[in-house]
Formats: sequence, C-alpha cells, structure tokens
Amino acid sequence: MQNSPDQKRLVIAVVLSLGVLLGWGYFFPAPKAPPPVVNATADNTTQPQALQAEQFSAPTPAEPVKTVAGSPVVVQGPLYKAVFNTAGGWCSTFQLHQYKVSIEEGAPDVDLVAPGAGVAFPMGVLFSKYPTWEVFSWGPALGADGQPVSELNLADGKNATLSFVGEAAGIRLVRTLTFDPTTYYIAESLAIRNISEDAKQVGDVRFTMSVLPFTAAGDSYNVTRVAAYDDDGFKEDHDQKDLRDKGFHRDKGVRWGGVLSTYFMAVLAPVNLDAPAQFQARLEDGIFRTSLTTPAEQLAPGAETVIKMGYYLGPKDPAYLDVLPNSLATAIDYGFFNVIAKPLLVALNFFYSLVGNYGVAIILLTICVKILFWPLSAKSYKSMEQMKKLQPMMAKIREKHADDRQKMNEEMMRLYKTYKVNPAGGCLPMLLQIPVFIGLYQALLGAIQLRHAAFISHVPFTDLIWLADLSAKDPYYVTPLIMGGTMFLQQKLSPPPGDPMQAKIMMLMPVIFTFMFLNFSSGLVLYWLVNNVLSIAQQKWMLRNA
Repeated sequence: MQNSPDQKRLVIAVVLSLGVLLGWGYFFPAPKAPPPVVNATADNTTQPQALQAEQFSAPTPAEPVKTVAGSPVVVQGPLYKAVFNTAGGWCSTFQLHQYKVSIEEGAPDVDLVAPGAGVAFPMGVLFSKYPTWEVFSWGPALGADGQPVSELNLADGKNATLSFVGEAAGIRLVRTLTFDPTTYYIAESLAIRNISEDAKQVGDVRFTMSVLPFTAAGDSYNVTRVAAYDDDGFKEDHDQKDLRDKGFHRDKGVRWGGVLSTYFMAVLAPVNLDAPAQFQARLEDGIFRTSLTTPAEQLAPGAETVIKMGYYLGPKDPAYLDVLPNSLATAIDYGFFNVIAKPLLVALNFFYSLVGNYGVAIILLTICVKILFWPLSAKSYKSMEQMKKLQPMMAKIREKHADDRQKMNEEMMRLYKTYKVNPAGGCLPMLLQIPVFIGLYQALLGAIQLRHAAFISHVPFTDLIWLADLSAKDPYYVTPLIMGGTMFLQQKLSPPPGDPMQAKIMMLMPVIFTFMFLNFSSGLVLYWLVNNVLSIAQQKWMLRNA
C-alpha cells in the first residue's frame, strides 16, 4: 500500500508527539510549532460515505469508442460477471458480486472495468503494435468443446475455457482464457501460428490492462496508482503528472504490473518469468493504460509459439492472493511495516472469526497488543511518575540557572543521579511500541475486510446510520471527539513539560489529532480510542498501586 501524504503526516506526528511528550524537553532546544495538518476532503452528506470511496464510474473520456465488429460473451460465476467481446477477446465489464459501490441498499456491484474504459480495450492484445481487435478477422467465441458460445456459467464449480480465434496476413491467433470459479485469477494461453508458406517475423506481443480510476479525485487516503513487482521489489507511482508526462516502466524480471487502489487491483502477470517482458503504464485521457510486452521472434511456415499470461481483477485480499503465482500477494504492501502489519491483520481476521464483528475484533486486537506491551508501558509510566515528583526541584534549577544552560544541565544530571531517575526512562519504552502502533494503523487502513463492515450500524434506539462502514469516517464525529478527550486526559496524567512553550504546544496536540482523525476511517479511530482508554486505565491503576 502506498503511503499517501496524509498517512506520512500521521506517522511523523505520532513519532514527534510521543518524543515531545516524553523526553523532548530534556534533550533538545526550544520547540518549533508542528506543521499545519491538511485534512482530506470528505463527503458531507448525512449518509456515511467511505473515506476511501471507490469511484468506479468516472466520466466517460472525450475520446469516442471505436466501432469494433463483435458480440458480447458473458462469463458468469459466483465471484464475478465478466463480459468479453468476440472481436479479439477484450473485456468490457468485470463486476465483483461480493463488493458493492456503497452501503446503500440495492447498490450496484463494483465494476473494475467501468463504462468508458472500453476506449482502451482492457485485456486486449496488440500484435506487432497493431490492435488485434481491428486488424484480425475473428469468429465466434468457442467453449471447451469447440462449439460457439455466448455465455459461460461457472456455477458448477469446475474450470471453464473460452477461446477466440482470429486470422490476418498468414497468422492465426488463438486466445484461450481459463476461468476458475474459486478465484479472480484468469489464465491465458495465446497460440500464434504461421499458416502461410513463408517465414514470419512475429513482432512484439502486447497484453493490455486499462481501467478508469478506482477512486474519487482528490482522495488522498485511497489513491489509484500503477505498480509492479520485479527484481527490484515492489514499485509504484501515484503522481498523475508523472504518469501523464513520463509514464511508468519496469523491465527487470517483471512478476506482475497493473493498477491498484487501497482495496482493489487489476494486473497482468506473465507466466514465463524467464522470458524478458516490459511493463509500461501511462495516464492518458483519464484512463490508466498499462501493458506487458513480450519480445519478437521468427516463425517458420507451420510453426507455432505459445505465450502465457495471467490476469487478476479483484480485491486485495490475502485469502486469494497468497495462493496465486508471481508473488501477487506483494500487491498488499505496507512498506517498512510489512513485517508487523501483516501478522496483525491475520490476528484481526482470527478475532473476527470468533466474534463476527470487525469493530469488536479491533477492540480485542488492541487489548492483546496492550497486554503484550504491558511491561514496557508499566516501566514507562513508573519513570514518568518519578519525573513528576522531581518537577518542583527541576523548576527551581531552571529558575536558578536560567542564564547558564550548561550549568542548568549539569545540575539536572546531578539531580537524576541522586534520585536514580533516568530522564529517558519514560520515553524509550514508549518509542519501542511506535512501530507496532503504526503497523496496526497501516493494517487497518488497508484491510479490505473493513470496507463496508459494520460495527454499530445505527445510533442506539434510532434509525440513524452510524458506524455502518468501518472504512468510512464517523458521520457524527462522536468517536474522534471522544478520542481527542482521551488524549487530553492522558496529558493531564503525564508530568508537565518544564518548558512553558513546550507545554503550550503539547496542549495543542489533542486538538491537532482530533482534527486529523475527524475524517479518518472509523476503524482507525476505534483502534486509537481503545488504545488511549486502555493506557489511561493502566496509568491510573499503577498510580493507585504505587
């Protein structure tokens, strides 16, 4: 998952605020005010709209759809409905049955190949740079038995195939797509035969995957982007200007490449990883146009070559991706916090399997993380309480040596040594927990399981929709306001900073975080709120038993 500017701000704010709160005043000079927080825009309707709101129905580009002779072929399965065109086998519709555009009753299925993307002919094939849907002559689509079909039903649970046969200039193409009803992965075998009496130079063969943006414009929490995984690892780009001007290119052992959002992906995955392949992507006319190109080769008369390709159009769900080839699971990327976020997501799904509610699962997971770090937190709170008792003496030292900072620091260190207090004792244990906090934040932000998952769907005793979608903001801002209140209470329980300016800045932190969290998904806010409540409870318990 890409780190949007707002996510980066949160990570920086968490690290800096904890550092400032627990130890900054003793190690650094006068503080600087934190940078202004830029909130993501959000829908202000009364119904809670997803913060990471998928678009799936962007305006149709100005370029007119070219007329292509062909008829639709419908592939209907338990997971999706796909519509292909007999003129080359390109895809015009790919609707996901298990995912809706919104939580409203009767909302349509998510369509990863939305109307308007047809101008780029998704899942089409270009042969020697010529679009096969235009220059080849195509017959009807054929089923596994070689008979023409207009509809393919995957409901019987068995794999099924669909073939498209086209000819032009002594070359015959046979595109055979294999559909597995248990997955969103589609396998293709493209047979290229020289049916002429002369040798043929087969040019580059380019497989396309072109789609409209999955997300609304300006949504910084759920950005549509292009990405690929190759010998250099996971790479992505969401800068629209770069994608329009320079494009995106990968050519070193490409395993897969395509278009991603926080929750969905439409990618190409070459089967023969030994053969060189180039992945290219560009944003043009509002369409993310991506392709994988295989190199040219010579075909003798009657000779045939076969190129195999894989496609995945579906959710970024480990349940599907982990069992697929080409390292497709790497599309779920949490950056530096991968090693932490992914196990936490596994734990979240485990708790959901027990309670059947992702809101409750988040609470249980937060409790477990808090228990895991109980000893570290206890050590931190103990050190903070010791520092709190030294505050009067520290204030006198600061007043006495206000004009001599070196002397003041020497007196401070003598005071710490006398009372055997480590000024970093409250900071370091808390800093060790930051990677886990951020890892859990990243896991919750990218978990497709939270998309349209309800916690408390209605305000109690009313018909008002409330936390009906854990990937959407709290429509009434109840949870972020309570979260801000818990942050304020935490500060009251902590020793006050000695620097007056620092104290003023720390008083602003709950306000800044509250504004940041107003438009965060309710699942993230719930996690932060529960963690704060548990921290307050632990701190008060320790004070009572000190």
